[in-house]
Amino acid sequence: MFEVLIYSTAFLLTYMGVEQFRRWSQRRNVLDVPNERSSHIKPTPRGGGLIIVVISLTAYTILLIVSNELISWGYLIGAVMISLISWLDDLYKIPSVWRFLVHTAAAVVLIFNQGFWNEIHLPIFGIVETGIAGVLVTLLWIVWLTNAYNFMDGIDGIAALQAVTAGIGWCIIGKMIGSDTAAVYAGVLAFSSLGFLIHNWQPARVFMGDVGSAFLGYTFAAFPLIFRSYEPEKSGISPIIPLIALLIVWLFIFDTVYTFVIRLLKKQKVWNAHREHIYQKLIIAGYSHRFVAGMYGLLSALATAIVIFWLKFDGINVILLVPVLVIEVAIIFLFHSNIKNVD
Repeated sequence: MFEVLIYSTAFLLTYMGVEQFRRWSQRRNVLDVPNERSSHIKPTPRGGGLIIVVISLTAYTILLIVSNELISWGYLIGAVMISLISWLDDLYKIPSVWRFLVHTAAAVVLIFNQGFWNEIHLPIFGIVETGIAGVLVTLLWIVWLTNAYNFMDGIDGIAALQAVTAGIGWCIIGKMIGSDTAAVYAGVLAFSSLGFLIHNWQPARVFMGDVGSAFLGYTFAAFPLIFRSYEPEKSGISPIIPLIALLIVWLFIFDTVYTFVIRLLKKQKVWNAHREHIYQKLIIAGYSHRFVAGMYGLLSALATAIVIFWLKFDGINVILLVPVLVIEVAIIFLFHSNIKNVD
């Protein structure tokens, strides 16, 4: 009952806070003005994800103070760093090199506090020892997902809906492995994102901005490091946690990696802004923001359900990856069925 009160409070405070932010943003002219790469047609308040950040990190700080469980102070410091540079970017457009340096510094702080992936469970291959290379793997994972999530926040509702499904997934998983405090925080993140999603669903009245999307990407990158610390009820789960983290946001990762590789093969400047993500191609081809965001959210929820099923029945069976792989192939075919009309 207490957790229901916490989640309801996070939802309501975010919902009301975003409305107040939207009005403030309009008065201060903090607006996202459409350009040739935009998916919207009128100036819209941006940076509303700041409310998710404030509500979530306030809850996290309280949990850090009152909880008997050890949760990461490194995550809190890194999240503040990420949020601050991203908010400044929403306001003033910070050069990408400075944002990258801060993202890297935040990742280093988290790794210093929480350690790194020294072993990873890979289907077919089993547990792979990464050794000291695990530091680099973990660093790249954090920086990549922080930016990938930002790249995916390009249409109404898609990033917030992903946060809802991923947050609920981590909340359930946390309960299953005994990390109750971290599970509560994941629930707060999910319901805060839901409060924002109501304002951000097509037609969006406010955009998340880099402050929200980079914070969420960093948080979901940090979760496997935070959650792996708890094994009182389910020993031996640490090597599986990285794979769990990947599958929970698998479609965001798949879209960004696939697009990066295709642009690389075409010898395009991969660091330049573009409209070639799968979700962007679907919008250009005529699908609505509601449809594309809903499809991504549904497939994300399915992947999360598979992860929970694995944990419920104590282990990973590679055969269970087949549904996810089939979905990936279906998305690729859906993408290619439309790309010929939008190139």
